[in-house]
Amino acid sequence: MRFSALLLTLPIALMGCLPEPEPPASEPSPIEDACEASGLQDLVGQSAKKLEVMRFAHTVRIIRPGMAVTMDYSPERLNIEVNAAEIITRVSCG
Repeated sequence: MRFSALLLTLPIALMGCLPEPEPPASEPSPIEDACEASGLQDLVGQSAKKLEVMRFAHTVRIIRPGMAVTMDYSPERLNIEVNAAEIITRVSCG
């Protein structure tokens, strides 16, 4: 009898050991998106030529393959990564 009672309560006791589920992805906070990169995600997959006619409200750094870049973090700086085929692959703050 005791053994069966233990078997019934064990799963309930172990439920407290499960990790918390991840919260759903949300919009970036104003601090995380200080360069307004979230509004420019539609550039990903586009030709880098498109950048020649665009104006940006923040400092922009276009990063190409093999290019040396500083490792400092500037939340207001817009980073646009371009691959060897001159296609925009990433838009982020930093």
